[in-house]
Amino acid sequence: MLRIHPRDDLVRLGSSHSGWWVPEDVLRPGAVAYCAGAGEDISFDLELHGRGLTVVTIDPTPRAISYVNSVKPEDRRFVFVPMGLWHEASQLSFYAPADPGDVSHSVLNLQRTTDSFVAQADSLDAIMKACGHDHVDLLKVDIEGAESTVLPHLLAHGPYPAVVCFEYDQPQSVRGLRRLLRLFGENGYDLIKQERWNFTLRGNHEA
Repeated sequence: MLRIHPRDDLVRLGSSHSGWWVPEDVLRPGAVAYCAGAGEDISFDLELHGRGLTVVTIDPTPRAISYVNSVKPEDRRFVFVPMGLWHEASQLSFYAPADPGDVSHSVLNLQRTTDSFVAQADSLDAIMKACGHDHVDLLKVDIEGAESTVLPHLLAHGPYPAVVCFEYDQPQSVRGLRRLLRLFGENGYDLIKQERWNFTLRGNHEA
């Protein structure tokens, strides 16, 4: 596990359920944030937007699409992409959670259910190109297990966001988490905050 490098400029944005710790230096007007995994709570995304960032929210789930379209700001600094985040262009099956009240669906079928829907997914790089962005300052990933595929590909091929926030969704192995955090360390990222299974990392790459 990476050693935590604490900072005194961390702030928590978003609700108690869906908030994240981020360093203040990335929260500047004109910065670009990509938030993969919306569910039915985009309080974090909305606070980023309120700070002057351009925000791209990504989620393929039908309930999430309905929710985001009902609350999203109607300006050019907020873009909603109703598809999944993956390491390549693909049609994927997203499996329902065991709790019918939960909105989160999983490509890895973490909860071993049978109901699913099929949606288009693509890489961060491809979605960025479609949105007209050449860099990402902040990336938030809460994608129900797909982070274990998406993030290693990102670290191998880029782009390299200045800040990455991700949830390591359960059930997945601690060994897999250690491997993922080690990859971040090998690619110039410091772990700056952990809150339960949520991790915030700061890189030394140019955004």
